[in-house]
Amino acid sequence: MNFFTISGEGNPNNPEFGEYIGVLYALSYGVKMSPKQGFAPNNYQDYSIYPLEGVWDINDEAKKNPTEKLNKDSLIFHLMIRQPEFVSPEFAQTVVERVQKKKQHPLISQVRFETIEDGNCIQMLHLGSFDDEPASFGLMEEFAQKTGLHRVSKVHREIYLSDARKTIPEKMKTVLRFRVE
Repeated sequence: MNFFTISGEGNPNNPEFGEYIGVLYALSYGVKMSPKQGFAPNNYQDYSIYPLEGVWDINDEAKKNPTEKLNKDSLIFHLMIRQPEFVSPEFAQTVVERVQKKKQHPLISQVRFETIEDGNCIQMLHLGSFDDEPASFGLMEEFAQKTGLHRVSKVHREIYLSDARKTIPEKMKTVLRFRVE
């Protein structure tokens, strides 16, 4: 699947984190609204913006002490929003250039257009706060063991079905996914 992506490091609760998300949405809406701007690709079809996703890891320093409680400042993220199949790399570049002209976003130069394939995975719908995700990962790892699968690494993907700005933590819906072999 094709995505606009951006990578960074740090605590997702910090205000700067929202800038990463903002640039991805600006580009995604740039694609969606392209017909109204008169430059949509020939095979454009109307669609809903896909949800924000994030692939999460921890930095090398945090990996040296795997038994310590997670320090969110040590998180490494690769955020993304999927794009429809009709979005080619060339069209994505046109959207980036048009959005940059309209809104001088400081992170836009860090955005990439990538094709990403997850491979074999286990996933689960997590209900509740992000801080409660370890319990869901525990269930997923238990399932992997029972089915003869092995989690490849602690790197995982989250697909945000709820808007964290508008949803109370207890009602949050997040798809959790990790690779297995």
